[in-house]
Amino acid sequence: MKKLTVLLMTLVSGVALAKLPAPSPEAAAAADLAKARSAHGDKVGGYKLCLSQNEVANKFKKAGAAAPAACANPGPFVAPAPAAK
Repeated sequence: MKKLTVLLMTLVSGVALAKLPAPSPEAAAAADLAKARSAHGDKVGGYKLCLSQNEVANKFKKAGAAAPAACANPGPFVAPAPAAK
């Protein structure tokens, strides 16, 4: 039983260490675009959070207190330019 377990573990570990082929240029470009969209989504989320925090801060602000910090709008999503070869 132990020999069978050891044999199965060595076969499974060999499969786990196999390398994937390099992505095609189209797949790499699609991954870069997805990464850029995700980063822009994070910026938009931070901007919306800043706006809501400022709204709450303004509701509870005491007289004479400084205004909350301004939020930086990330603007619309602009796809990154393809990398030059």
